[in-house]
Amino acid sequence: MSSTPGTPDTGSPTHGLSRDEVAHLARLSRLAVTDAELDLFAGQLEVILGAVARVGEVAADDIPPTSHAVPLQNVFRPDVRRPGLTQEQALSGAPASEEGRFRVPQILGEEA
Repeated sequence: MSSTPGTPDTGSPTHGLSRDEVAHLARLSRLAVTDAELDLFAGQLEVILGAVARVGEVAADDIPPTSHAVPLQNVFRPDVRRPGLTQEQALSGAPASEEGRFRVPQILGEEA
């Protein structure tokens, strides 16, 4: 497995982050960290980078990419044509109608 561009390849999944590298990342992220936090974060980032490296090792060329882990099936019922409401039935519950359409209050001013 090759290393990340710009990092030396030591043969291990991660090469160990130095305090300077962690401090640099903290500056880039605009985080104020203490010396104790630098040591803590270096260890945590080492674990994260190791996990990412392991995921990269799993990918195989003979496995096709997929968008879902399991096959998808349409669970909807088939479309069946059935009678709907007539215009009179649809308008029967409307508070107001005009010329066979729903009448609604004007919400915008008149256009010129």
